[in-house]
Amino acid sequence: MEELEFVIYPDGRVVEKVTGITGSNCAAVTAAIEAELGVVLSQQKTSEFFASEVQQVAKATNQASFSDW
Repeated sequence: MEELEFVIYPDGRVVEKVTGITGSNCAAVTAAIEAELGVVLSQQKTSEFFASEVQQVAKATNQASFSDW
């Protein structure tokens, strides 16, 4: 589940935490929000950023043989 969490401090600082999005996709999701909030002072990438999406590919082979014993 994708989740964006924002903490807004009295001095105007905003801390944003993104969970549930792997790889650099989080940058695409948050780009518009960050553009409206202002200047990004720092970023801390989590382990989810460095994780890659798992894609499974299954290949089935069916082989039949007939014997005349």
